[in-house]
Amino acid sequence: MTKIYYALFFILLSLSTFAQKMKVTGRVTDEKGEALIGASVVEKGTSNGTSTDGNGIYTLAVGYSNATLIVTYVGYNKIEKEINGQETQNFTLTDATVLSQVTVVGSRNLNRSSTDTPAPIDVINIQEVTTKQGQLDVNQLLQFAAPSFNSNRQTGSDGADHVDPASLRGLGPDQTLVLINGKRRHQSALVNLFGSRGRGNTGTDLNAIPAAAIERIEILRDGAAAQYGSDAIAGVINIVLKETVNQLTANVNAGMYSAKYRYDNKKFDGQNYNVNLNYGVKIAKTGFLNVTADYNFRDHTNRANTSPIDEISRRQYGDPQMKNTAIYYNAKIPLGKNIQVYSFGGHNTRNGDAYAWTRFADDVKNIPAIYPNGFDPIIASKITDNAATIGIRGVWKQWDIDLSNTYGFNRFHFSVKNSLNTSLGLQSPTSFDAGGFQLGQNVTNLNFTRNYKSVLSGLNVAFGGEYRMERYKIFAGEEASYKTYDQNFAGGSQGFPGFSPVDVTNHGRSNVAAYLDVEADITKKLLVDAAARFENYSDFGSTLNGKLGARYKLTDDIAIRGSVSTGFRAPSLAQKYFNSTFTNFVNGQAVQVLLANNNSAVTKALGIPQLKQETSENASLGITVTPKASSLSITVDGYYVKVKNRVVLTGQFSDEDEAIGPLLKSLNVGQAQFFTNALSYTTTKGIDVIIAHSTPLGQGRFSTTLASNFNWMKLGPINTSPKLAGKENTYFNQRERSFVLASAPPSKINLTFDYTISKLSFMLRFVRFGEIKLTNWNYGSINPDTNQEYTQPEYTDVYKPKVQTDITVNYKFSKQFSLSVGGSNILNVYPNMSKPYLTESGGAWDPVQMGSNGAFLFTRLGLRF
Repeated sequence: MTKIYYALFFILLSLSTFAQKMKVTGRVTDEKGEALIGASVVEKGTSNGTSTDGNGIYTLAVGYSNATLIVTYVGYNKIEKEINGQETQNFTLTDATVLSQVTVVGSRNLNRSSTDTPAPIDVINIQEVTTKQGQLDVNQLLQFAAPSFNSNRQTGSDGADHVDPASLRGLGPDQTLVLINGKRRHQSALVNLFGSRGRGNTGTDLNAIPAAAIERIEILRDGAAAQYGSDAIAGVINIVLKETVNQLTANVNAGMYSAKYRYDNKKFDGQNYNVNLNYGVKIAKTGFLNVTADYNFRDHTNRANTSPIDEISRRQYGDPQMKNTAIYYNAKIPLGKNIQVYSFGGHNTRNGDAYAWTRFADDVKNIPAIYPNGFDPIIASKITDNAATIGIRGVWKQWDIDLSNTYGFNRFHFSVKNSLNTSLGLQSPTSFDAGGFQLGQNVTNLNFTRNYKSVLSGLNVAFGGEYRMERYKIFAGEEASYKTYDQNFAGGSQGFPGFSPVDVTNHGRSNVAAYLDVEADITKKLLVDAAARFENYSDFGSTLNGKLGARYKLTDDIAIRGSVSTGFRAPSLAQKYFNSTFTNFVNGQAVQVLLANNNSAVTKALGIPQLKQETSENASLGITVTPKASSLSITVDGYYVKVKNRVVLTGQFSDEDEAIGPLLKSLNVGQAQFFTNALSYTTTKGIDVIIAHSTPLGQGRFSTTLASNFNWMKLGPINTSPKLAGKENTYFNQRERSFVLASAPPSKINLTFDYTISKLSFMLRFVRFGEIKLTNWNYGSINPDTNQEYTQPEYTDVYKPKVQTDITVNYKFSKQFSLSVGGSNILNVYPNMSKPYLTESGGAWDPVQMGSNGAFLFTRLGLRF
């Protein structure tokens, strides 16, 4: 099948040589009529472009008589103009003011475009992406649009079922910084405890931000702690909100999965529904208020019936049910020619129902009089996420000054349904308030930026400071959710024991930061960027980091770029202070596990030191090829990231351990684990390759994109305390190491074909996921036939490379109405199956590669007035 598609592609390319192009020529000048040399002229929606010569003249062959040209020049306002069949097109650019400059992540230069920076940046137009694929949330949109971005839905993973962990370049979710309109976004209060993604990490809940509110997403694929601060080891994701006015857009989306493995032979499940509205009003001459409302419903999927009945560990295995409601806004109000007040933010509420592991009828933790057939506990959540930024920006003596304050808040409140507290016997309720946790963050920024056009070939200086406060809390559930009333039976709510008063915590910290960023066009060909940042945390001290980057144009078509930097990540408050007692399943058997915080009696008994910051060394080197004479662009970027003292969640120490066994037995728990800087280092090497080509074909345009990421990770020695010397295999064993290594597939390749003709467009995409290996629960256990420990391959689950195929057809009935119909994973491909009793998730698949739901069929109606 794939060979047929490749053959079709090359046939279409050969036919395109007969297509006719329209030649457009003209002159680009400033307001005084003087030529702008080197101004960029690009055909919109393509990589087809050129630049003006010494007289400001350009010539460009375009594919349509109604093509739109985009003209840009550093320091001047952008112009977009439809040519309407006219072969001569002149442009006059006006000098940019503070109200119209655009910030691109990775550069403090307010007029720098994404292609001019010394580090690789992906700019993803959300409207184009949502038109061509069925995914409705930001995590899944990026999973298939950006090869270095990875996110998978989890199941049976407690809180991680409700917030999808996401990462860049195979590093942790907490090693990617998220910005909204260039301002730091707060993290989720959740720390991931289970599953193959983000184990032991905190992260940012991208799905709290509705895709309908987003204009574009910029992904800086480079270490940027020296520029933006903690968490930016792997890179930065900047979400830019919409600014459109006098236009109402609405979208109605619906989809469902093909239920290949349902036990009841149901053909479809996992229905998805989404409705969103966006509208903007103009304020004064250059101000605006843009508002988005979004509702998304996602129903359960179930893929539990995948193996012989004696191996089933869960009767419900699949996506949780989610109801997500959000309202977001973005506003700017001019107070004069060079002063504006701005504000943006929003509110998100998510209600989730996720199935925990099954308690069968004969389970000792079941009460048959209440559940004759056993029961499937449901972990329900109410997640509240609020964010608001307000700031003032203006120009004083040619300095751009930006003062802002951002507050973010995330709260998880758990309840447990269809459950019981066995120690209460027949008096047990079947639903419980289990408590939860929350995180608040307040950030105040003051930034100064100035561009010196006459120094060298352009010099940009930026400096500023930041003050950040964070507070983390755990609040208790009702007594029956955590208490053991009869020591002969299991206590607490089954599926998810509630937080007890012992778990309650309330801790905060603050940090102050200062940075300096200098970016200079030494010549027209050479750009050099240098940045330094100092931060001081109230709980672990100071850090100083730097970055040096450069881009050199070998010719007008070819440039090389690279950077070296140091970075850091402060341990999250959740990693420092989270503690809980929960139920885990080892080879299908329930075990009470204590997750002890860094100041607990357990960690002190083992001599575990206080958590300290992770530090990193980053390097990247790449080349860009953008021939002006053709619609081809090629970028190749290699990278190296070394993270020292990486914070992870340890393995589980048994109550039979001589060091802490008696203590664990006194606490009535079978195992204990904790957060520590267990990994002395990890090294990640990789390469990103993106090739894009666009050409006229008949009366339409045919575009091809090949985007791929390859990465290799290596783990260093284990750091242990003196009391645990020789116990490295428990402290951070092979299972835990394999979870870190499986943070991303070793390769992900995305090949996309787009063809647009008049009102009709087609998209065909192949996504290949590389092989993932995970260590299952057989690791370290005894083979009863040989009385020896299991060895390879008995304790390894191998998920071989798989290819997902997507297709979408879109038709624009008019300027007001469009319809998209398509499917993701239309060939219904699944990862390789494993034994449910031995996987972390309790199903036939862990959350790897393209997921385990199969084909997703969707339709989308778009309206614009």
